[in-house]
Amino acid sequence: MSVVIIGGNECMVRQYKNLCREYRCDAKVYPKQKSSLKGIGNPDLLVLFTGTVSHKMVRNALSETKGQDVKVVRSHTSSISALKNILEENAKQEEMVCPMK
Repeated sequence: MSVVIIGGNECMVRQYKNLCREYRCDAKVYPKQKSSLKGIGNPDLLVLFTGTVSHKMVRNALSETKGQDVKVVRSHTSSISALKNILEENAKQEEMVCPMK
């Protein structure tokens, strides 16, 4: 499963990626606004940490994934435990859809 995380803390990027790796997910993390979010690709899950990201960046991320089959999860907190809960919930759903992964 591929995951894109928008927002969060810059110092926690490595921890976000390590946690995603534990759940067998490929992760891209964008803690700050880039000039463009065109490189986010076609993720299975888009996590928006709304407490640490601007409205403009949320709009850009949503417009980049518009028309794609992407599950969007919004969380006000950008903690590791919040991400862990999101991944646990969505990894279970992914296993039900694709049990061979």
